[in-house]
Amino acid sequence: MALSPYDELHIYYLSGRLDAGSQPFAGGYLGNWEEEDTSFLFFSRPAAEKVNALLAGQPHLNLLDSFQMTYEQWQGARIEPMQIGGFELRPPWWQGGENPPCENPRRLILDPGLVFGSGTHPTTADCLMALETAFSQNRPETTLDLGTGTGILALASASLGCRRVLAVDLNPLASATAARNVSANAMTDRILVVQGRAEALIDCPAELLVANLHYAVLEKVMAAPGFGKKPQVILSGLLRSEAKAAKERLQQRGFRIDRSWEHEQTWFTLYAVSASF
Repeated sequence: MALSPYDELHIYYLSGRLDAGSQPFAGGYLGNWEEEDTSFLFFSRPAAEKVNALLAGQPHLNLLDSFQMTYEQWQGARIEPMQIGGFELRPPWWQGGENPPCENPRRLILDPGLVFGSGTHPTTADCLMALETAFSQNRPETTLDLGTGTGILALASASLGCRRVLAVDLNPLASATAARNVSANAMTDRILVVQGRAEALIDCPAELLVANLHYAVLEKVMAAPGFGKKPQVILSGLLRSEAKAAKERLQQRGFRIDRSWEHEQTWFTLYAVSASF
């Protein structure tokens, strides 16, 4: 076992977004998480002087707060190898994780970085189980993964035999993290990562749609014309009332619920198949 490259995180919470083309910070800078009209700057060591210099040069930015926490606190758990169904997930810093052995094509290298989607959250784990179900019944040749995060579900789809995967995330840090994980698993010939809005790309043709998203975005996705053309869909990130509404919407769009997963009656995942499929 090797130590994680992430230790203490120093986070600076800003109102506003950095100007396009802003130069990366030197020394200790880990990334920028943009959320609507706010920015979270991550450093591996204190960076108050660097942030103050940024604020002086970009007066539309304001420092709202700063935090210090461990990487485990940020991720909500220690990142270490785990088995979910037939998938084995390994961080690249774990001994032997750099080159997954050929005899286990579903051993995936996954560096979540600062992005969520390590497999520890129940919706991610249930999506992996739903993927195994979908591929065991009707193996899709193409998958559209909306809200890809770390790219974990796109990687899982490719490892199950999907020939082409389009992985989408609005967050630049997430799309960059996913692209790095795709490269680490030598899957760039099968997976394309793009930054964009889920509702803008739902019409892209695919035999399987995977969407682990906030319900406000899922509502837009389910209302789009292209949604009804997907033979198979996996929806997740659903709370109890949202899952009920999603089931009704799926039935209205001509889908039948094939299987569902729930975690402590809180988080729900649905696998549905088009009635015409």
